[in-house]
Amino acid sequence: MTPGGAGVAQRHDQPTGGPAGLIGTGYDFGAAPGARSAVVDGPYGGDDGIHGPDDASCGRDGSVHRPLMTPGSPGDDGTGPGGDISTVLAARTAEEVLAGYLHQQSADFLRSLRLHRESGSDAEGAGEAAWQLRRAARRISATLHTFRPLTEEAWADQLRSELGWLSGTLAREQACAARRERLMAALQRLTGRGERPDRSDRQGRPDRAKRGDRTTTSSATGPAARAAGPPATASSAPAAEPDDGALSAGAARAGALLDRQLTLARTRAHSAALQALGSSRFHAVADSVAVLASEAPLTRTAAERSAGEALPPLAEQAHRQLAEAVAALPLSRAGYPYNAAALSADQRQDAPWHQVRMLVRLSRYAREVLAPEYADTRLAEAGRALEWHRDAAEAAAAAAAAARTPRIAPATAYALGVLHADQRHEVEAARFAFGRVWLPRTPERKS
Repeated sequence: MTPGGAGVAQRHDQPTGGPAGLIGTGYDFGAAPGARSAVVDGPYGGDDGIHGPDDASCGRDGSVHRPLMTPGSPGDDGTGPGGDISTVLAARTAEEVLAGYLHQQSADFLRSLRLHRESGSDAEGAGEAAWQLRRAARRISATLHTFRPLTEEAWADQLRSELGWLSGTLAREQACAARRERLMAALQRLTGRGERPDRSDRQGRPDRAKRGDRTTTSSATGPAARAAGPPATASSAPAAEPDDGALSAGAARAGALLDRQLTLARTRAHSAALQALGSSRFHAVADSVAVLASEAPLTRTAAERSAGEALPPLAEQAHRQLAEAVAALPLSRAGYPYNAAALSADQRQDAPWHQVRMLVRLSRYAREVLAPEYADTRLAEAGRALEWHRDAAEAAAAAAAAARTPRIAPATAYALGVLHADQRHEVEAARFAFGRVWLPRTPERKS
């Protein structure tokens, strides 16, 4: 695969090379989970329409493995009409189901690309089109990964790699803008500037609709925060209150420093996105998706086997990998509010949580292929909690990077340190919220 993307739009019956993964190193089906190589992600890539598993059994640390079930099958929770989906899958081939889903997502990708080109100077319209484009790219990539044994693997892997490059490039500008807004709002809250929303407002009012940013989760909003309850807002702990006088002295300069650094990063990301959209590599990706919209790269096995026989086992394996990754998390400790486990700025402790977030996407996209009409609210809330976790961790890292700027005043460094600690408290609160959503609740005993 050349940098220009020559050969990306090749037919799937032609030999091609290319990396196996999207971001980082890919892995073969059945190997160790490599979610970042399986899902086109890009920063701040959340979306709606989350789907997930149903039944439950416990693993280590009390974590849950809920086997993926087709709605209407024995043990289903009643979200679907009995037997309807199972009957539909049994009556169709795996090729029909997979090809139909891939055709739909490819058409959405191409439609979003057209809207992006037509938006011109309309920044809001271009941002919405880019979000829709990345949304379709994530679903195409995850489907080609989860159901990889039923695809022409060389062609599909190469397309997944290129979709990952495109999605990541387009996401960086929006990530910088959202991170800047998050940190400025946190500084205002910590210093008491402007209107300080009460606790119920911070927990219950999603602000991304007000911003027009559909892919950013507020640090303390949404169902994940409501599921966690008041103790989940770790940044509001009385012990975390800073010295207001010392903080106010350096907050203005800290805000100016962060604004300068993140605005510069956003400008560079915008230039990189424009350069990518005008490159031959991007046009090769668009050609590949156009090929996929008319002819999915599936094997003969997919055409011969029924969807009910071929697809659920692969979707269940994706969900099993999610359950195994969750079982490795320290949920027992994260289940206690103000446990201080997340206050250390160590990327190694954040990585397993980011991995689980990627695997949540793989699982819900697999369910979407089988039964797009039925959503699991539990998995939806878990995904939002993990996006909150990701946002807070990246904001804390930005504050720490700003604090390492040479020759800044001690008051400025102090304000950045308080801001960093505030965002790490949000990381802790997000982990608490995830545990409250994911872990089974023990029913109360009747007296």
